[in-house]
Amino acid sequence: MTETIGVVSHTERVDVARPASPSWFIAKINPVSRFIGALILCIPMFFTLDIMSASVAFGLEMLLLWIGGIAPWTVLRKTWPVWIAALGSFVSVALYGKTSGVVLANLGGFVVISQGSLYLALATFLRVAAIAVPGVMLALGLDPTDLADGLVQILHLPSKFVYGGLAGLRMFTLLQDDWRALGQSRRSRGLGDGNVIKRVLSQAFNLLVVSIRRGTKLATAMEARGFGSELPRSQARESRLHAVDWGFYLICAAVPAIALITAYCTGYWHWAFSGVSN
Repeated sequence: MTETIGVVSHTERVDVARPASPSWFIAKINPVSRFIGALILCIPMFFTLDIMSASVAFGLEMLLLWIGGIAPWTVLRKTWPVWIAALGSFVSVALYGKTSGVVLANLGGFVVISQGSLYLALATFLRVAAIAVPGVMLALGLDPTDLADGLVQILHLPSKFVYGGLAGLRMFTLLQDDWRALGQSRRSRGLGDGNVIKRVLSQAFNLLVVSIRRGTKLATAMEARGFGSELPRSQARESRLHAVDWGFYLICAAVPAIALITAYCTGYWHWAFSGVSN
């Protein structure tokens, strides 16, 4: 009688590729272009502080994101920290901003709410949204490895610095696991009880020691792979700019240009650094 021996097959691990962005258009853009495009969108908005330019820029950004596959309510949901910061800036400017026009409330001289301060508060609120929202949406789904490849190959930054930062970023994500493992190890030896502050400080010191040891091993491994050499390195992944990246640059330049020109032509332009308006 022949006995058949069954072979247990192990299920292969399948890593599901994470989308590069919630937007189909942004996902096609080089990570370096996403970083540069965010700067092109944001920097011109610092030169004016008015409702018109900020609202036009924010409206165009929301429209473009919608065309790119991200609905406005999805943008609002994914950028909720921006709205908290914008609301904080609105309240602070409204209460302590420059007083002009009709005074609406005077709370002892320290807090004066006027028409001018409310206008500046609303303009600040919209400008924070117009600057921060596209930056957050462009950063969503950004792969650090692809960004590092682009920084080295396109911007020609030092590979030792870039890939060292990438490795450190990868190691930083292990701190939570290390903290949990150290806590479980201490509890298994009966050291988990007692003074909470003393336990946290002791565990933090142990985590620092583990991090230093891991960093030392990482530096040794990078030196062994030739990162300390001055010779040119070959790249495992090629990073290049394509036509879609140049089109993205044009879009990023057009949005603040349209917003600033609209504000100037309608008389809302307010030079942010001098307080002089046209």
